Amino acid sequence: MGKIKSALEIALERTESVKTDKASVDLYKARQEGKRIANDYLADQAKGLAAALKGQPEDRRKSLCQGILDVLVPQIMLPEDEEGLPRIKAVGEGLGLILKDRRFAEMFGQLMQLLDGYLQEVDRLDQGLRQQYAPKLRQKEEEVSRRLGQEVRLDPMQDPEFAVFYNQHMGSLRANYQVPLDQVKEEALRLWGLQS
Repeated sequence: MGKIKSALEIALERTESVKTDKASVDLYKARQEGKRIANDYLADQAKGLAAALKGQPEDRRKSLCQGILDVLVPQIMLPEDEEGLPRIKAVGEGLGLILKDRRFAEMFGQLMQLLDGYLQEVDRLDQGLRQQYAPKLRQKEEEVSRRLGQEVRLDPMQDPEFAVFYNQHMGSLRANYQVPLDQVKEEALRLWGLQS
């Protein structure tokens, strides 16, 4: 009668020929470390990327940089408010350190100006949409006040009709600004591909 094998024994037999490549494992670990370095950098820009990359062997440095890029490139996004701009600026500085391309630095500088304009346009659009909807909102407030017998103030963002109206217009604005963001991301990846 044949011997019954455990799942572990079967798995070990099937993976017996698989050998670990120490160099690949080390490069994978370096890439993961690069991601950690980038996250630490974004949390506190005082922790510079240059110091983390200094003195690293070339292959390990490339893997560290790839991990840093994996974290930084997706951070190129539309800011929610003025407080988001310094973080995006730090992303650009980090990418500039890795990519070392003057044109990319100029492109990122233009993007920062564009994002500043975007925030101003968001404010203008927000105010304009609220003003445009104000008569309709007052009408709804009066109707609810009559039904309840007391004065009621409504927040326009809690009105489903206004929320749809608002999100459509803001969505169009965001879509217009997303194109240059995507171009900067693509350029960063293209430049990195040329260096790798």
